[in-house]
Amino acid sequence: MPDAGMRELTFAQAIREALAEEMRRDPRVCILGEDVAEAGTPFKVLSGLVEEFGTDRVVDTPISEAGFTGVAVGAAMTGLRPVVDIMFGDFLTLTMDQMVNQAAKIHYMSGGKWKVPMVLRTTLGATRRSAAQHSQSLHAWFAHVPGLKVAIPATPYDAKGLLKTAIRDENPVIFFEDKMMHHKLKGNVPAAEFTIPLGVADVKREGTDITLVATSSMVQVALGAAVLLEGAGISAEVVDPRTLWPLDEKTLIDSAKKTSRAIVIDEGYGRYGVTAELASVISQGAFFDLDGPVVRMGAMHIPIPFSPPLEDLTVPTEKSVFETARKMCAKA
Repeated sequence: MPDAGMRELTFAQAIREALAEEMRRDPRVCILGEDVAEAGTPFKVLSGLVEEFGTDRVVDTPISEAGFTGVAVGAAMTGLRPVVDIMFGDFLTLTMDQMVNQAAKIHYMSGGKWKVPMVLRTTLGATRRSAAQHSQSLHAWFAHVPGLKVAIPATPYDAKGLLKTAIRDENPVIFFEDKMMHHKLKGNVPAAEFTIPLGVADVKREGTDITLVATSSMVQVALGAAVLLEGAGISAEVVDPRTLWPLDEKTLIDSAKKTSRAIVIDEGYGRYGVTAELASVISQGAFFDLDGPVVRMGAMHIPIPFSPPLEDLTVPTEKSVFETARKMCAKA
């Protein structure tokens, strides 16, 4: 990371800055979505962009996710680089045909003659009290589909660097942002130009006794658990894949080989989910170096409750990760 010209930005500010810089750099970049212009989206991430770039490039759409996602696919095929805003990740269900059957496959089906250089930005994460239809983490769906890339940043620095790379990529990229981090999470971000390549994991904290592989909001949970573990005499390494596809398998495997124990933590559902894939990668790659099975921690397999006390129980916490890791290290 560059060490000059650092500023502290919120996650939302880093996203907005990345979009503004790319729109200034490339006139083909545009934004489409519900309430992205005057309203700046319900999460106020895009506030101010319409004043600089106008309504021709920051376009408020009708309430039809399938419709404006399809418009973006066609726009990308014919020369633009659209960024689609889907305000809640739960609404991705309405975009599936356009993203899974169109955007993901056009390059392959055209023999490489067509490209779909677009980004679909959306959210994930519970604990916002938004109930069962606005709180899901569905990133595993898109990581399952050939032709789509999936970014899932956990810090403002990663958010800005990965989003700039995603906008410049020649392939469709799904970009997931935890809605709770937009305004609560702050971090240092260079003022100078920088990008982060897709498919390169980041070791957020070095350790020797156990590896905590965590995604999105769970990175902060893992880092908090690592502090608790340090107090119990356990050194935890925290690894953030940053992108689910392409996936940096080597960094995950090397960390597990070093520590001999691993927990995979993700806010999505466990069944057929991200934790299963990452645990499989680690188990196969580090099998002879592991002291025991890779443990998976994800959301409970239930609809997300509206009740705050119940909702808080559905996802991993610093305490639950700490307790699990302590047992694995025989420090209970």
